[in-house]
Amino acid sequence: MWGGSKLSSSGSRILGGLRLGFQRTQADSSRLTTSEVYPKNQLSWIPQIKPWVFSENRIMWFKSYSMTFACLNWMKIFRLPWTRPYSTSQTTVDASEVKTFLALAHKWWDEQGVYAPLHSMNDLRVPFIRDNLLRTVADHQPGKPLSGMKILDVGCGGGLLTEPLGRLGASVVGIDPVDENIKTAQHHKSFDPVLDKRIEYRTCSLEEIVKDTVETFDAVVASEVVEHVIDLETFIQCCFQVLKPEGSLFITTINKTQLSYALGIVFSEQIAGIVPKGTHTWEKFVSPEKLESILESNGLSVQTVVGMLYNPFSGYWHWSENTSLNYAAHALKSSLQEHPAPAEFALKGETEELQAEASTNTGVQEELKK
Repeated sequence: MWGGSKLSSSGSRILGGLRLGFQRTQADSSRLTTSEVYPKNQLSWIPQIKPWVFSENRIMWFKSYSMTFACLNWMKIFRLPWTRPYSTSQTTVDASEVKTFLALAHKWWDEQGVYAPLHSMNDLRVPFIRDNLLRTVADHQPGKPLSGMKILDVGCGGGLLTEPLGRLGASVVGIDPVDENIKTAQHHKSFDPVLDKRIEYRTCSLEEIVKDTVETFDAVVASEVVEHVIDLETFIQCCFQVLKPEGSLFITTINKTQLSYALGIVFSEQIAGIVPKGTHTWEKFVSPEKLESILESNGLSVQTVVGMLYNPFSGYWHWSENTSLNYAAHALKSSLQEHPAPAEFALKGETEELQAEASTNTGVQEELKK
């Protein structure tokens, strides 16, 4: 199922390595390593694994090692959620997207301008976030229902969604890789002393703050963002990292359908001019099914997926059962999910465990003495 051809190839390489091993002395055979079976640069990060044990008939005894050696190539491609690495050196920011939004940085708070649909979208996304978060708390303060909660608004732009969340009582950190966007957001919040205390803005990408904010936030919001990143999987992994156990991830984005191309790009950008040309790239759109698969495989349980429709003539959004254009998703981080760790350390731990098992197994010791 997972790269069967690669497994077959690695199996033939192992057999080829064994044939060479049979021609060596028995002492040399007991110390055969993966570098003799695989190309030198292919498994440079794999720890040396030994010993290889042969019976009297020169038949290799794999025991629990068989899974390790047969699947070395496969493990480099497929990793379980808790062994997927994240790296702050790997960016999810598309430089071309930064240039696009840099040119529009001064237009965020023009409610009749290019960001008018986002202003209107607050009528849906703010209650969507608020109501789902309130399901996780026993009580709340009237007028400040999100008081005590810490929220990360990723790709906050000029703060169109950050400010309403702050007015609901939450402590909000808004981040954006475009410095001019952050300057616009900071300037706008400065007119409200209450928001000035509740909201903090930073010019950075999500992966840049992961190390210092592990399990910090009750909620992460990525509204109209994932269709602009260049590595969705890494982006979701970073969201997982900064969320507290049972924390919420909220996403609004655009489905990848023929209809979304026709209306979201051809009509909205090229004909009606609702959004500037080049704002969206259809290839980056993601279907609810693919998004759910990525979320679930990274320790986030999808709770809700609901469609959103925008009427360009009235300028209003409304909820819909149809997700073929825009949609919103809510997912929860499992409280039982193990903390993700880089895959190489997970493999190293498994290898050391196998070695310890071999050293304590009397059967193996007897074979080694022969």
